[in-house]
Amino acid sequence: MALVTSAILNGIRTGFRKNFEDGKTKAEPMFNAVATVVPSTTKSNTYGWLGQWPGFREWIGDRQLKSIKEHAYAISNKDYESTVVVDRNDIEDDSLGVYAPMMNEMGYAARVFPDELVFPLLAAGFTTACYDGQNYFDADHPVNAEVDGSGADTSFSNVIIDGGYTGQAWYLLDTSRSLKPIIFQERKGMQFVAMDNPNDEAVFTNKTFRYGVDCRCNVGFGFWQMAVGVKKTLDYQTIWDAVNQMRGFKADGGRPLGLGKNKLTLVVHSSDYQNALKINNRELIDDGGTSVSNELRGMFNVISPDFL
Repeated sequence: MALVTSAILNGIRTGFRKNFEDGKTKAEPMFNAVATVVPSTTKSNTYGWLGQWPGFREWIGDRQLKSIKEHAYAISNKDYESTVVVDRNDIEDDSLGVYAPMMNEMGYAARVFPDELVFPLLAAGFTTACYDGQNYFDADHPVNAEVDGSGADTSFSNVIIDGGYTGQAWYLLDTSRSLKPIIFQERKGMQFVAMDNPNDEAVFTNKTFRYGVDCRCNVGFGFWQMAVGVKKTLDYQTIWDAVNQMRGFKADGGRPLGLGKNKLTLVVHSSDYQNALKINNRELIDDGGTSVSNELRGMFNVISPDFL
């Protein structure tokens, strides 16, 4: 039986941290494809500028001071953690081999954790409000008729719904701008921490050492104009319908936003992944029994997240 010394504990901590970092290298998270990472330095961030799309006018006379509509859309950071308990007997008996894979898996889980927040939020967009008070995917998003905030609102829909459809929803996203459709707000990144002081109360009471990871972050919605949520069979024509719908979105005053042309991302469930790849990759596609050129070829980045 080995005596548990500070030197041994330091070596264990170093080894566990390496296992953790090695696990992170094995992960391939997908959240960066649809989410912008926004640093946070406070308990929450308020995105009052959401709803504005910068535009220009001819400068005649004084500058035109726009009446900015404030949106009290705030994302509050939350705490997340994962912890592994190591029995002192396993250290004394030199039986630590079983913990290395656990630390490795903890590193993997830490790397893909943003996926666990980002993609469920996207799926909840049909029932979760965004900055304008409407659900993120909604048939009635208000846009002001005038740039200066005057005039009657018009509305746009960023949903396509077939009432008889029983399959999984899928999503067309424009990820070409600085702010992507989803915001991943990061207050504190994943940090590996250890409670391995031999004099710690947990060691005295339960003969256990604790190793864990924690972070502070949260997710929220960006511009609804960058996304179309679809509850209809994934096929060639419906994808075109979603693209054309996005192309029609406008900012205050009726200014076209130029969306739906570049860096489009198609987010689908695993059940639609093969079909989405066919539509995106094949040169020819079936059109009523006739093979025709596929204008959609190569237009999308197709992803099928595990946590959607």
